[in-house]
Amino acid sequence: MKTLGEKIKSIRKLNKLNQTDFSSTIGISQGTLSELEKDKYKPSLETVIALKLNFDIDLDWLLLDEAATFYSGLFQVKLDDLESKLISGFRKLDLGDKQEIEGIVDLKLKRYRDK
Repeated sequence: MKTLGEKIKSIRKLNKLNQTDFSSTIGISQGTLSELEKDKYKPSLETVIALKLNFDIDLDWLLLDEAATFYSGLFQVKLDDLESKLISGFRKLDLGDKQEIEGIVDLKLKRYRDK
């Protein structure tokens, strides 16, 4: 299980931001971010809210160490870290790249079904 600091660092890395840019986005100093990532102390409520608003993170995952939740219609599905990372990255792609990924997934699924 990742610590809170490791999760904050993974959010930053996933978004390809350095500490200066990431900390500016969530309204804290670079030094404070460094201390958070090292688990020297816990983030303030304002920092947690800024993480949610700016990076659309799952607060259950961040604070409760539960798998991220994906809501599909009436069903709630827990996502593991890899699934969350893939979905988060996918959302940042333009339409053409999303369609390319969809084609790759379709091909992989066809190969899997044909076995």
